Amino acid sequence: MTAAELQARTVKDLAAMAKQKKVPGWHAMRKSELVTALLNEAKTGRRIGSNGRSDGASKGSGAANQQAQKRRRRRTERRLGEIKNKLAQSRDLARKSAQEEEPRKDRLVLFVRDPFWLQAYWELTRATIDRARAALGHDWYLAQPVLRLSEVPQNGTTSSARLFVRDIEIHGGVNNWYIDVYDPPKGFQVEIGYRSGERFHVLARSNRVTTPRADSGEAFDQNWADVARDIDRIYAMSTSFNEQDPNRELKEVFEQRLRRPLGNPMCTQFGAGAGGQHRVFNFEVGTELIIHGVTDPDAHVTLKGEPVHLRDDGSFAVCFTLPDRRQVLPVVASSGDGVEQRTIVVSVDRNTKVMEPIYRDPGA
Repeated sequence: MTAAELQARTVKDLAAMAKQKKVPGWHAMRKSELVTALLNEAKTGRRIGSNGRSDGASKGSGAANQQAQKRRRRRTERRLGEIKNKLAQSRDLARKSAQEEEPRKDRLVLFVRDPFWLQAYWELTRATIDRARAALGHDWYLAQPVLRLSEVPQNGTTSSARLFVRDIEIHGGVNNWYIDVYDPPKGFQVEIGYRSGERFHVLARSNRVTTPRADSGEAFDQNWADVARDIDRIYAMSTSFNEQDPNRELKEVFEQRLRRPLGNPMCTQFGAGAGGQHRVFNFEVGTELIIHGVTDPDAHVTLKGEPVHLRDDGSFAVCFTLPDRRQVLPVVASSGDGVEQRTIVVSVDRNTKVMEPIYRDPGA
C-alpha cells in the first residue's frame, strides 16, 4: 500500500495493521508514526495486501510447500530404487554371499531325498546370467527365474521323451530347492532358467533321477544337514544306474561338499532299481574300499576330517570307490567326554591294469 492509501485509513485500522505486523510500540504511536512504521515494514519485502496480510507470508507458505514436495519426491525415488534393487536381486541366480566363492562353471544337480521329495542344487556363473539378460532383451525385466520339472520315462533316452510337469518359481540368493513329486516310482529331470511369457531361456539341465517305491521301507530325514550322514544312500537313490548316464556332476558336487570320495551306488543296497542295466558283453572292474570299526557309542569318529555316523552299538562302516593311486586315510576317534583321542592311519595302494581284448572267430 502507498503512503496516501495508509493516510486515508483511520487510526483504528492502522493500529490493527501494526498489531498484526507486530510493530514494536504500536499502541503508543500517533497516526503519522503508524504510517511511517507500516511503510518501513513494507520495505522489508513483505508487502501489505488489501486483506491486511503480508504477501511475504504467502510466499513463505509456497516455498514450504515446494520443499515438502521435493522431500516427498526424494522419498518416492528412494523407495522405487529399493524396489528395483530387490527385483534385480530376486532375478540374480548368480548372487553369492560374501563367504561363497564364484563358481568356475555352471551345473545343476538333482538328487532324491525320499519317494516324494527331490532336492535341486545349482551353481551359475556371472557370465551366464549376463548372457541370459542380453538374450532376453526387454523380456528380462519381466522374467521370473524358475525350475522346470519334467517327467522322464524310465526307457526315455532323448530330450523329446521328457514330459512337462510344472514350473517352480524360485529367487536369487539361494542355491538349492526342495521339490515335491508324486506317484513313485518315477523318473524326473529339472532345468533352471528364466520364464517370460511363453519364452523360456534355459541356463542348465540336471541329471535324471528315479524315485523309489513308497513301500521300500526307506525313510530319510528332510533336513539338508543330514545329507552328510545319509550321503551314500541318497547318492545311490539319486543315480540312474545307467552306464551312459554316470551322474559325474552329482558325484562331484557331493564329494566337494563333503570333502571325501563317494562309493559306487551299487555298494549300498536298498530300494528298487538296484539291479542295474547291462550292455552286450559289458565288462568293467571297480574297487570298493570299506573301512569299518567299533568304538564307544558316545564317541566322535572322523575319516579324513569328515564325521562318520555311528550305529547304536558304536560300530561304523564307510564304503567308497578306491582310485588308482596311493591313499592315506586317518581315522580319529575322540571319547565322549573329550579327554582321550586315538588315531589309526590306513594306507592303501591300488594299481589297475587293463589288458588288450582277445577276439575269436565264432565259426572257428
